[in-house]
Order: sequence, then C-alpha cells, then structure tokens
Amino acid sequence: MAKKYKKYDRIFKIDAVLLSYEKNTLKEFSEELGILPCLLTRWRKEYQKFGEGSFLGSGYDRINPEDKPIFDLEKKSKEYELRYEILKNATPFLYRGNLAIYEFIRDNEHQYSILRMCEVLEVGYGKYHRWKKNGISEKQRQTSILKDDIKSLFFRFKKHYGRNKITKELHKLGYKICERQVSFYMHQLGLKHIKKRKFKVTTDSKHGYYTAPNILNREFKVCEHSRVWTSDITYLTTQKGFLYLTIIMDLYDRKIIGWSLGARLSTNKTTLPALEMAVTNRKISNGLIFHSDRGIQYANKAFSKKLESYKCIRSMSRKGNHFDNAITESFFSSLKRELIDRKSNLRTKKQMRVEIFEFIEKWYNSKRIHTALNNRTIEQFNADHYFENIFKYEKGR
Repeated sequence: MAKKYKKYDRIFKIDAVLLSYEKNTLKEFSEELGILPCLLTRWRKEYQKFGEGSFLGSGYDRINPEDKPIFDLEKKSKEYELRYEILKNATPFLYRGNLAIYEFIRDNEHQYSILRMCEVLEVGYGKYHRWKKNGISEKQRQTSILKDDIKSLFFRFKKHYGRNKITKELHKLGYKICERQVSFYMHQLGLKHIKKRKFKVTTDSKHGYYTAPNILNREFKVCEHSRVWTSDITYLTTQKGFLYLTIIMDLYDRKIIGWSLGARLSTNKTTLPALEMAVTNRKISNGLIFHSDRGIQYANKAFSKKLESYKCIRSMSRKGNHFDNAITESFFSSLKRELIDRKSNLRTKKQMRVEIFEFIEKWYNSKRIHTALNNRTIEQFNADHYFENIFKYEKGR
C-alpha cells in the first residue's frame, strides 16, 4: 500500500519558516510542529531564494517578486518567439483552408502544444480534435482541392486575374463552377486582383505636320494578320526620370509585334525603331492600315516617308478622341495595372527595361489569355488559326 504524505498549505509553510528563526534549535521546533527537520530546512532555503514567490504550488513559476518584471518580459519574449516560429512554419498552409492547417497541426504535435498552435493559427481546438477523430468528407476534400487550384491559378497569373478569368481557367481544368462561387472562394482565401487605373493622355498633337483621316473608324475586328497595325506611346516613371514605351500591335491577334523603350521622345527613339522591329517580326501585306494618334512622332516627315516606303495606308485618331485608338490604350492600361501599379518610381531604368521585356515577350505575347481571343493566349489563337486554314485547304481540294 502506497504511503500517504501529509500536505501543508502555503500559509503554514511561511509561518513555520518565519517562526523557526525565533527558536533556539531547528530540531526542537520541528518536533513541536510534527515535521522532519530536513523538510523545514528545505522550506527555509526556498523562502530565502524566492521570498513571497515561494510555495505557490504546481503550475506556478517560483520567482522572487523583485525579479518578476524581468521574468515576465523574458516569458513574453519566449512566447512571441514561439508564436513567430509557428506562424513561419505554417505560412504555406494558411491560405489553403482549415484542412491544410489541421494537417500541419497534426504533423507538428510532437514539437508544439496543440492548444498553442490552434490559438496562433486561429482554428478551434475542439474542431481540430473532431477532424482528427472522424476525418473529412468527400465534399470537403473536393472543396480543398478546388481552393488549391484557385490559389495556384491566381499566383500563376501574377495576381492579374479576377473571378471571370479564373473561372474560365477552371473550366479548362474540367470544373463546372460559376463566377459567383469563384468569387466566394477567392474572398475566403483573401485573393484580390490588381484593379485597373485610369489612363492619362500624353499625346502632343500641336504641330504643323499632315494628319491622316480616321480610316480605321473603330473597326477593331480584323479577319487576317497584317491588315491593321495600331501604335501608341506612353511614359513610365523610374527612380531617375521617365522612359517612353512605344508599341505596335497587330489587331488580328493583339500581338505586340514591335516596341521600343527609350529616355527621349524623338522619332529615332520611339516610332522608327518600333516599326523596324514590327517589319522584322511580321510581313507587311498590301494595303496594310497603320493607325495611330496625331502625335508628332507619327506625323513627322521621317516616319511618314518610312510608312510610304512600305505602301501603308495611314490612319489617325480624331483630335482629342482616345477611343479611336482604344485597343492600344487598353494594352497600356493592362501594363500599368499588371506590372507598373504604384511602385514604378522604385525601379531603376535598367530594371524597368528588363521587366518590360519580360512582360511583353514572356507574358503578354505568350501566356496571358485575352478576352478578345475567346479567352485564349495569342499562341493558342494563332495555332488554331493555322489548323483552321489547313482544314479549309484540305476541304477545298
């Protein structure tokens, strides 16, 4: 049979220690109290070390009241360090839903307190244990996979896609889901796409050069490559001044076939090099319409003669009417929304050149889906166009 030990409360221990210093011998006082001398000696040592912080019982830290402020600060510091460590390790799981967080907690039970992890990661302690005991339903598992795919698409397209385009991409993966549901899950995951900004007109049309009539007349739908090219110029802010981006787009597939980026607005640094690139990348067909605004970079003699040498039909927007060149303006809006946003003044000119190249050649012209192309990339649209022509040719033989 196990021996039972008598328990003494805190007040008794403190009184015993204080009275022991008034007695002649420790042994006699111990016998008077009915305790062993060694026990009283141990109480005295604890009281000498911790003072009023002694004899608090299990679950309490023994600390001298004078050292308590420092002790509390150290304790809080350790708690914050532990909290930071849990959050750091759990970061990849935070936006994947509660199921992913539950799995993280289960895999780290040996390292951290379950209660502490639930508190830090803001999930219910009871819900976690119910999940651990009963598992998850098939519906919950499918929802978790769907959320993972939504998050993957969102970051794959660099936070540029909202619910409409994310829904289109999910349809390609085989999901039957509406835009309202995608919006609901994106809100749950905290995913917000970069919104459009108003475009600022910068065209200088106050000059004495010839301006062409608006031949295009907002007929933006084209049935073949190299029938209509449109062009425009915008400015980009960097750490040390502006850079000017000139682009030439083929309206048929919306591809940027020519572009230039320079620190000056002269024709030799803007429209001429962009046109040279466009002619190199895509053959000019007879009767090609070249549409632009009335800016001096397009109206001057040097650029006009270059277009005439290629037998292009010139077309210009009406004065002050940027809607006549809406497609290229839309490109610049996408550029500034998806790449530049409000951090342009933090980039150096060298960084801006690299990022513009990456955006046009590796993103816009190859990977980005376009609503005007029935939610296909330019590469997919041109591939479909190629096979359609082969089919028509074979059918006509």
